[in-house]
Parts: sequence; structure tokens; C-alpha cells
Amino acid sequence: MDHVVVTTTVDSEEAARTLATGAIEARLGACAQIVGPVTSVYRWEGAVQTATEWRVEIKAAARRAPELTEYLKTEHTYDVPEVIVTPIAGGSAEYLSWLTEETR
Repeated sequence: MDHVVVTTTVDSEEAARTLATGAIEARLGACAQIVGPVTSVYRWEGAVQTATEWRVEIKAAARRAPELTEYLKTEHTYDVPEVIVTPIAGGSAEYLSWLTEETR
């Protein structure tokens, strides 16, 4: 696994932009996409909750995943933020090379 997509969700578009921008500025990721709004249904503190959220997907070299995960956990406003690292199994060689270069 050389490349990953790291995903989180937040409660506003502004929060999504802040996390995405910070990750790219710190070169933890090469590209971030904000998707939303989305409706999330989850169990929290013993009750089923529904919330409007924005998903942030950050593409990065796999070696940056631990630092990116820590950044998201530290900067996130949620008590227990979603942070999921998904390997990229393949893709455009030029794009994947660019991901590596942008996260040096």
C-alpha cells in the first residue's frame, strides 16, 4: 500500500474547509475533496442520532497516514471523530506519483 484516502466527517462546510486546508498546507495530503451535505445516522451515548455532516476525503502517500490521522484527531471538534484510512489499490501512475511528490 503506497497511497491512501483518509476520510472524516464534520458538522459544517466551514469545518470541512478548515481541516482540508490545514492538511494540504501541512503537506499531509496532496488533495482533499469535500462532499456534502450528507445525512449520517449513528448511535451515540445510547441513542440513535441523525445529523447533517460534510465528508472530507484526503488523498495522501501511505507513509503520511499516521501524521494525517493525528492531525485530524487533534484539530477535529468531535469527541470521537471518524478517521478511516483506505488503501488505494491502483490508479493513474501519474496521479499517484503526484500524490507522493506533494506529501514529501
